[in-house]
Amino acid sequence: MKAKLCAIGLCAMLMSACGGEKTETTTPQDNQKTIIIATETSFKPFSYLDNTGQAVGFEIDLANALCAELKAKCDIQAQEWDSLIPSLNANKSDAIMAGMSVTPERLEVVDFSDAYFDNKLVIVGKKGETVTLDGLAGKTVGVQQSTLSGEYLAKHQPKATIKPYDKQDNVYLDLSAGRIDYMMSDFVPVSDWLKTEAGANFEIKGEPIDINDQVAIAVRKGDPLKGEFNTALASLKSNGKYDEIVSKYFGNK
Repeated sequence: MKAKLCAIGLCAMLMSACGGEKTETTTPQDNQKTIIIATETSFKPFSYLDNTGQAVGFEIDLANALCAELKAKCDIQAQEWDSLIPSLNANKSDAIMAGMSVTPERLEVVDFSDAYFDNKLVIVGKKGETVTLDGLAGKTVGVQQSTLSGEYLAKHQPKATIKPYDKQDNVYLDLSAGRIDYMMSDFVPVSDWLKTEAGANFEIKGEPIDINDQVAIAVRKGDPLKGEFNTALASLKSNGKYDEIVSKYFGNK
């Protein structure tokens, strides 16, 4: 019996010394912080689904780069646009990266990081037609609901019939099907859509409208994550990683 116990003890010692399969070790990854980032995946090229159903795009790459800079793990979750802020404030996510503009109304309920993109608005209609903002009076114009496009149009052309949609993709569908006359949206995703077969017969009308629209990361009020994101974003801009991601999706913006 003593000999057997000694053998067992020796085996245990050997397993401990040699890294046997029962030995448990703690790696830095075990203690890695996870940041849940909510997005809306119908806003190509910012955030959209590829052919395999995976979320891809400028904001997805940027989110992953920011998490890497913070030595954190990204958990990117797709949500409906109108649920993004309520979900954030219900602690179901830690941040929002979804082409979200900084507005006074949103600043009342969330904090924003430094801007990571500057946006402009555009009017889009069939090729060959000439139209200005004034010319939208009496026309049906599609916008994504709860966005600056609808707010701007309501303020500057109240005589237009504004038709809001839950997703930008549905604005594209109705414009290409002739169910609306024009749409107003953000310059970059629209430019991307115009390169597709569905957008081939449409064009941007006039010059993009600069409304000093800045896109940033939304976090809960008072969350120190805002400062962490600002530091990480500044680092990505200084080391060239930010420009690399921008160039991948927008060329020399």
